[in-house]
Amino acid sequence: MISDTDNIAKRVGERSFLGRSLPSLLYHANAVYPNDSAFVQKTESGWKPFASDEFRRSAEETALGLLASKLAPGDRVAMYMESDVYFCLVDMGCLIAGLVDVPIYLTHTQETVEYVLDHAEVHAIVVSDLEKFRDILPALIQSESVHTLILVDGSVLPTEGEVPERITVTTLSDIKELGRAAIEKEPMLVRQLSDRLEPHDLATIIYTSGTTGRPKGVMLTHENISYNALSAFEGLEGYEPGPGGETLLSFLPLTHVFARTNYYLALSQGSSLYFSTPDDLVRDLADVHPSMLITVPRVLEKVYARILERSGKTPGLKGRIARWGVRLSQDKDKSKKTSFWRRYKMGVADKLVYSKWRAGLGGRLKFLISGGAALSTEIALVFESAGIPVLQGYGLTETSPVISFNRPGSNRPGTVGQVLEGVEVMIADDGEILTRGPHVMAGYFRDEQLTEKVISDEKWFYTGDIGTLSEDGFLTITDRKKDLFKLSTGKYVVPQPLENKMSASPLIEQAVVVGAGYKYATALIFPEESAVMTLAKTLRIKSGADFHRLIKDSKIVATFQKLVDHANDGVAHWSTIKKFVLIPDVATIENGLLTPTLKVRRTAVNLNYTNQIKAMYEDELEENDVNTHPEENE
Repeated sequence: MISDTDNIAKRVGERSFLGRSLPSLLYHANAVYPNDSAFVQKTESGWKPFASDEFRRSAEETALGLLASKLAPGDRVAMYMESDVYFCLVDMGCLIAGLVDVPIYLTHTQETVEYVLDHAEVHAIVVSDLEKFRDILPALIQSESVHTLILVDGSVLPTEGEVPERITVTTLSDIKELGRAAIEKEPMLVRQLSDRLEPHDLATIIYTSGTTGRPKGVMLTHENISYNALSAFEGLEGYEPGPGGETLLSFLPLTHVFARTNYYLALSQGSSLYFSTPDDLVRDLADVHPSMLITVPRVLEKVYARILERSGKTPGLKGRIARWGVRLSQDKDKSKKTSFWRRYKMGVADKLVYSKWRAGLGGRLKFLISGGAALSTEIALVFESAGIPVLQGYGLTETSPVISFNRPGSNRPGTVGQVLEGVEVMIADDGEILTRGPHVMAGYFRDEQLTEKVISDEKWFYTGDIGTLSEDGFLTITDRKKDLFKLSTGKYVVPQPLENKMSASPLIEQAVVVGAGYKYATALIFPEESAVMTLAKTLRIKSGADFHRLIKDSKIVATFQKLVDHANDGVAHWSTIKKFVLIPDVATIENGLLTPTLKVRRTAVNLNYTNQIKAMYEDELEENDVNTHPEENE
């Protein structure tokens, strides 16, 4: 059942961003904002700029070269590539040609890669280099649809016999050479391709990683993504387009629609887009000094943990000042916010402490946007106090992705902001968030049954998230519908707020609340090893003890108990965490405990740590097993 219209939010603006193809963003920006440093790639010799017109020309050559390689509009082209300018170039080439690109996460297993290639009936695949080719060779051998392999770095090619005979091996340079020849022969060919594109043409199929089962192929049209990018830009008041305007630093995988829509936003405004990686982010922030950065909460949590760790280690007066600044930023007493004494102290802290925090993020951030998962309100408030407002947003791959986000000057930490222009949001009777508008996907590829399950006849998309909507249109996410679980008492537990509170601590790398079918909730806590080692020194625990022994020490356990107590504060008594266990492991994508977008795979965690979970319920008479209720844990 859908609730009444009081729980519907809709923004209607004067401007309309309907009817745009993604290549039209490139052509418009080239005409209005030509930029000699539109894309900037890190190389061994430093940053290498690509002019917007150079990018356009290369994309057109790529488009015609692909069509000359036994490909036709509508065919699928997989991309197993690093997230850099060449990803953008191949993507735009596919879009101009009317091909449908299918990005594949570099962290996917061979089984998943093979599934995507077969399910999408991929005809060609572009890989960054020989190493990436060899990573997915087993999947290529099994896939019968792929007939063309394209290497971006063609300096070293596969050896003879290494590639199945049915697959033609070529390079991106050779593809562009074919395209140049086609343009010389028919100069109007690119224009004809562009004129053939329709806003509702399929642009890409993005296979969501998912926390269970097979990935789903989300079909997004040109208009889905172009509308989303342009509408998101409209909400960034003060954004300066063109060369000399905003500088963006991209480090998230372009395989994910969040980073990819950010690339289209930069493209549409003629902005300079630099490419980094998670490993190089700290260094590149200091080098590039971006004015806009999109990120995920885990990165901000690590930044916060680093601030706490450094302030705790710094000796003498500098250390005392640093710790004072941290405590001041953590002060939640609203009654103090407007006092003269509070303002004076904040001014001093800003000069002595917070300015250094901002410098660590490059020194000139205007827009710091967080998405992909829930951000702790505590961390958001700390950053805001330090003059680093985090604009948290919300969306899904199926919504291209942005549904809502906080705006500069209208930022409410703890919420995910107001909806985009032209987008509708409704809260159903059971609390689920529904959305409708031009941002909603065309459906799941080759799965009409699942599409009909999540998109109603009235075109409402069921997000699977639980939330609330304020009277002035601010959306708050409380949990994933499938993450809610029922205790044996019949009460439901909402795990995400508890997990977010615990994960805000630098001592906790990951926290997972469990308890489906049991009398009470418990938690698996993955401690951050270096932070625990530092804590041990602070508590003067016997030196030489290893991590596994330290997490059993009574003083260490007591510290984590305080964190759990803090998470329990204000929570309904039946939802509180009664017990916890410290797990001396790291949840990663590689060990299958996290998705490529860093979400917890709850079923995998429950299966991996069945014994630890059971041990927390030894005092129960009921012989329930948490793993007998997968539907309540996923």
